[in-house]
Amino acid sequence: MFGLNDINELPVSYDIAWYEQKAVAVLLALLHLGVKGMRLGPTLPGFLSPNVAKVLVEKFDIKPIGAVQEDIDAMMAGH
Repeated sequence: MFGLNDINELPVSYDIAWYEQKAVAVLLALLHLGVKGMRLGPTLPGFLSPNVAKVLVEKFDIKPIGAVQEDIDAMMAGH
């Protein structure tokens, strides 16, 4: 419909906060779709071991949530 080859070509940024358990379902759905470059935080969920976190960073470019304005600026710049 949009003439894209990959979901990551959409101009959408994801900033997922771990305040509710449904965030896990959202993360798993987005990972299943192959979405890359998501921000997670303010801390990583306890079930993520260092090895799992490493794979998520390497394969899906997962980033930690940082300062609000810096995150907004990066997302608006497409990073």
